[in-house]
Parts: sequence; structure tokens; C-alpha cells
Amino acid sequence: MDVVVLFFLLGLGARLAGSDLRLPEALYEALSIFLLLAIGMKGGVELAGQPLATVGPQAIAVIALGVLLPLVAFPILRSVGRLNRFDAGALAAHYGSVSVVTFAVAITFLTSRGVDYEAYFPVFVVLMEAPAIVVGIVLARRGAPGKPVAWGALAHEVLLGKSIVLLLGGLAIGWIAGPAGVVPIKALFMDLFKGVLALFLLEMGLVAGSRVGELRRYGVFLVAFGIGMPVLSAAIGIAFATAMSLSPGGTMLLATLAASASYIAAPAALRIALPEANPGLSIAASLGITFPFNITLGIPLYSHMAGWAATLGGR
Repeated sequence: MDVVVLFFLLGLGARLAGSDLRLPEALYEALSIFLLLAIGMKGGVELAGQPLATVGPQAIAVIALGVLLPLVAFPILRSVGRLNRFDAGALAAHYGSVSVVTFAVAITFLTSRGVDYEAYFPVFVVLMEAPAIVVGIVLARRGAPGKPVAWGALAHEVLLGKSIVLLLGGLAIGWIAGPAGVVPIKALFMDLFKGVLALFLLEMGLVAGSRVGELRRYGVFLVAFGIGMPVLSAAIGIAFATAMSLSPGGTMLLATLAASASYIAAPAALRIALPEANPGLSIAASLGITFPFNITLGIPLYSHMAGWAATLGGR
């Protein structure tokens, strides 16, 4: 188990035990800004050396993946979970969008094992953030009475939300500066990345522990969906990665992105677009179940799944 995951478990255990441990809100905000910028910059540096002919078709495939995942989740939530249209659409949007922190943990997992991957992957993180949110909203609103979606306000929230601005800004800075240009700040944004991630996961453990009470209220289905949907999504992600001819490391990363669930961008956007949906339901599932599962058991599982796919494909 990677050391950063142990920080998450420390926070989770502390909250479940009733400890008053907490990180100052300002520190939590600063850590999240750092991580988003660092991930974006690293991808931008690598993107500077990549031909558009390579990245372009893969980017289109990743957007298609972001559109497909909520289309898979929605009927499961409606028919098996028997959720109303609004809650099903909101949950589908969360599970089609991505968790940047889960992606960061997956990167440390690969790096600690010396596994290479396509270093421009942060571009894919940005591209997968928004499509699922839009699809989830359309699914929820289709044929349902109620006020129309304020698409202008929604576009502003999605495209100019903190996570997108910082990721895109980091990408642009890394791409413009290039490998030589980022050398003066490498010690801060690259060398300290894992330590900052560890502190952030400590806070995430505390937050996840606070959601346990909500899980009891929402029942067994939510737990089963919060574990089963990521595994199904990871398998779909691996199929896309195989078609995109990604490396085994890249296949594992795309599987992890597909398996992750948003708990930052999606809640903010859906608060505007689907006020009828229960936000506690989505947060309890994405942050209380899927996030802990992914960073403890899911990421190693997706690594094995990617390895099996590479073996079957003769790579």
C-alpha cells in the first residue's frame, strides 16, 4: 500500500473514532490549488513535445468515454436502484465525471513501481470533467416537467469552475514554458507533489469518515453501486484504452479515470442545473464509498485488469 493511502486511512480512522483532528479550511484550499496546478503543469510540459496527430484522436475517444459512462449508469440507477429521474441523472453525472485526486493517487502508484504512461494524461482529465455532467442533466430533464436548465450559468460553473481553470491554466503554463522553463519551480511543484498529496488525503479521510452516517440512511444499493459501478466503468475504460493503443500504464490510468467519481466539479454544477436532486445521495456515494474503495482496493485492481488486457492483446 502506497504511503499516501496510509494518510487517508489515518484521517478515516480518526474521524470514525471521534477525534477532533481537522485541517484548517484555508490549508485544504491551498493544497487543492497546488495539486490541480501541479498536475496540469506536468501534463502541459509533456504535451509541448507531442504531435497533435497523436493526441487529437485520443482526445476525441476520451470525450466519447465521458459521454458513454452516464448513459450506462442512468438505467442501472433507474431500474435497479429505483431512483427518481433527478437523483439518477445527478448520480450518473457524478460517476461519468472524474476525481482529480484519485487520478493523482494512481500516478503515484505507477511512479512508485516504475511504470511508464502517456505523460499528457492531464489533458484527458480536463476533457472528461464536463461531458458527463451535461449528459446527466439531459437524462434527468428529458420528459420531466420543471423549469428549463439555465445553460449559460451552468456553462460558466463548469468551464470556469476552480478545478477546470487550474488544470487548464497549469496545462497552458507547462506547455508555454516547456521543460526548461519550469526548472526554477520544479522543486516546489514536482518534488513536493507526493507530500502535498499525502496531506490532502488526510483531509479526504476525515471527510469520508463523516459520510458514514449517510450511507446507513441510503441503504445497501448505494454501497453496491458505489463499488460495482467503478469496476464496470474501469472495464469500459480499458476497452477504450485498448482501442486507443495506450501503454499498460496509460490503460490503467484511463481505467482509473473512468472508475472515479467527481465530488468537486459535479456537485457545484448540479446544484445549479438539478436543484430537485438530493445532493447528499451523490456525495455519500462518490466520496463515502467510491473514493475510499478506489484508492485502497480499486487502483491495484485496475492495474491488474490493465495487465490482463495487455496480456490478452499480446502487448
